[in-house]
Formats: sequence, structure tokens, C-alpha cells
Amino acid sequence: MSLVRRQGWILVFLVAAVSLVALTSSVVPFAEIREQRIELENARARFAELQSQGDELAARLDSLSDPVEIERIARERLGYVRPGETAYVVMDPEPLADTGQTVVAEQSSVAPWYLRVWAFLTGADL
Repeated sequence: MSLVRRQGWILVFLVAAVSLVALTSSVVPFAEIREQRIELENARARFAELQSQGDELAARLDSLSDPVEIERIARERLGYVRPGETAYVVMDPEPLADTGQTVVAEQSSVAPWYLRVWAFLTGADL
């Protein structure tokens, strides 16, 4: 083979290789495939998280079919008592909005007169 002919074949081969790479990179977007793989991994992780939450909720649902658990929740959250029982509610004094002090329900009858006057002047007795 002559040198010119050999260079021609090399040139044809290089043009074909470059064309093939250009065609492949434009037809098959590698970046998009990589992003979709990352998105798929994130979706699988989220699915596993949701599946574990579903398992927890199923266990909670099973526990709610137990009468002892239902009674415990009714007593804690709703304040239910059985017939014959006496319920006592202990309430904390309510804090004042701007001063951080607490309001005492019986303050006017227990407090000395000068504290009652001060409470009247400052508006703390309202």
C-alpha cells in the first residue's frame, strides 16, 4: 500500500471514529443517565423510609386493638376515669403575656394591701 492510500484509510478511520463518538454522545446523553440513576437511588431510599414508617403505623394499629392500650390512651389524652373513680386536675398558674409573672387566682384576698394597690396601678390584676 502506498503512503497516500494508508493516510487516506487512517483519515477515514479517524473521521468514522469521531463521527461515532459524536453520534453516540448526542444520542445517548450520559449526564441524563447519571442523573436518573441518582434520582432512582434517592427514590429507593425514600421508599425504604416510607416502608419503615408504614411498618411502624401497622404496629401502632395492631396495638390499638388491645383494650388495655385503648384505656391507657383514653385516660392520658382524654382524662377518662372509670365509674367510681375521682379525677383530680392540677393546673399551673397561667403566665402573663408581657412580664413572665404568673397570675394567682386568690391574690386579691391573700396579698397585702400595698401589693393589691400596686397590682391595680400596674394592671396586673386584670
